[in-house]
Amino acid sequence: MSSESRVQRLTALIEAAAAVVGEVELDQVLRRLVAEARRATGAKYAALGVLGPHGVLTDFLYEGMSPEDVDRIKAPPLGRGVLGTVVREGKTIVLDDIADHEDSYGFPDGHPVMSSFLGVPVRAGQTTFGNLYLTDKSGGFEDSDVAIIEALALIAGSAVNTARLRDRLAAMEIVEDRDRIARDLHDSIIQDLFAIGLSLQGLSERTNDEPTSTLLDDAVDRLDETVDTLRRYIYELKTSDDLRRSFSDQMSDLVDRLGGPYPASVAVRLDPAADRMEPRTAEETLKLATEALSNALRHSGASQISITSAAEDGFVVLAVRDDGHGFDVDAVTVGMGLLNMAERARRLGGDVTISSDSKGTEVVMRVPTG
Repeated sequence: MSSESRVQRLTALIEAAAAVVGEVELDQVLRRLVAEARRATGAKYAALGVLGPHGVLTDFLYEGMSPEDVDRIKAPPLGRGVLGTVVREGKTIVLDDIADHEDSYGFPDGHPVMSSFLGVPVRAGQTTFGNLYLTDKSGGFEDSDVAIIEALALIAGSAVNTARLRDRLAAMEIVEDRDRIARDLHDSIIQDLFAIGLSLQGLSERTNDEPTSTLLDDAVDRLDETVDTLRRYIYELKTSDDLRRSFSDQMSDLVDRLGGPYPASVAVRLDPAADRMEPRTAEETLKLATEALSNALRHSGASQISITSAAEDGFVVLAVRDDGHGFDVDAVTVGMGLLNMAERARRLGGDVTISSDSKGTEVVMRVPTG
C-alpha cells in the first residue's frame, strides 16, 4: 500500500471516529466503523460481533460479503474458535492464516475461506461489548494496521457507552434522573475518553509509521474537544436556568480549560451587559467564543490573546484578538470552523467579522442580548 493511499484511508477512519458522538443510532455508528476499518486496512472482509449476556454472539455486522455469499452461509457465527479466543482472552490476535491457530474451529458451510486475520476486543466501560474482526488482507496485517484497529475499537467502545446514555437522556423525566445521568457522564464517559486518549497517545508513540502517528494525534485532539462538549452537557443537566452561572464565570472557566496547555497569555475583560444575555443566547455565544479562542491558541502562534466585550444598542459585541502571524481571510477553510461561526451568529440574529494580517487576527462576534 502506498504512503498516499494509507494516509487517505487513515484520514477517512479518523473522520468516521470523530463523527461517533454525533450519530443517533448505535447500529449506524457501528456499521460505519466496520466499513471504515475495512477500507483503512485494505482487508477483504470486516465484521463486528456483538456479544450477548452469556458471551455468545447475538449480532454480526459485516462488510465485504455479497448478498449471494450471505445466502450460502447456513448459520451465522456463534463466537467459537478463534473468534471465541479473542473474547475469552480479551486481547488482540494477529494471524497470517487463521487455520493455523490451535483454536481454529473451521467455517460454517458455504462460508468463504479466509486466511490472514486480525481480531480486537471492543469494550464498553469494563464490559466486553463485542469484537472487531478483519480478514484476508493481501500480504497480511502490519503493525500499523493493528494500531489503527485497536484505536478504532477503543472509539467504538466509547460510542456504545455514549449511545446508551443518550437513550437514557431521551427518556428521562425527573430531576433525580438528570443528576444521576450527569454523574454517569462525568464518572464513566469522560473518564473513558481520557483513558482512550492516553491509549491513543501510547499507540502513536509505539508506531513507526509517521502518517499513522500524526492521525492518531489528531484523534486525541478530537477526543479533547468531545470532552469539552460533554462537560457543557453535564453543566446543563445539573443546573436549571435560574441557577446557571454568569456568562463571565463561564468565560473564565473556558479560558482556564482551553488556555492551560498553551504558552499564550489570555486576558479577559467583559462588560456587565454580557451577563444580561438570555441563557440560550449566552450558551450559543460561549460556543462562538470557544471556536475563536481555540483557533487563536492552536493556529496563530500568538503570545498575547485578549477577549473583550461591549454593549451596543441591544447587542453584545465580543472580540477575540491575538498578536499571531495571521492568515488569508479569503482562503478560509471549513476545518477552521469559521464558516460555522458565521452561521451560528446569523441564527442568533447577529454576525461575525474577521480581520487578519501579519500583526494578528481579530474575530468580532455581535449578538443580541435577548
